[in-house]
Amino acid sequence: MNAGKTAPVLFRFSAAIIHWRGPSPFFFVPIPADRSEELRLIAKAVSYGWGVVPVAVEIAGVAFTTSLFPKDGGYLLPLKLAVRRALNLTASDEVTVAMTIGSG
Repeated sequence: MNAGKTAPVLFRFSAAIIHWRGPSPFFFVPIPADRSEELRLIAKAVSYGWGVVPVAVEIAGVAFTTSLFPKDGGYLLPLKLAVRRALNLTASDEVTVAMTIGSG
């Protein structure tokens, strides 16, 4: 293991997709509260910029990289349009996420 590097941490969870209707509409998977608490402990070591956390994600066999957004004490996992189209996902759909923190 390289000195000074944090090993990636794997999280698994299920949650329903939400639609953010703000100035830039987007779809997110909210990180469950119990996982957000764990994530906050890790985020300081891997976060960059304004608190975003780089992650590698897999949902139903579709892998992608992105960054979690901090929101109201928790985190939101953005779903790229290509991922939603590939899996035919929309708001309220339940997804199971395998997410590696510190990758991406």
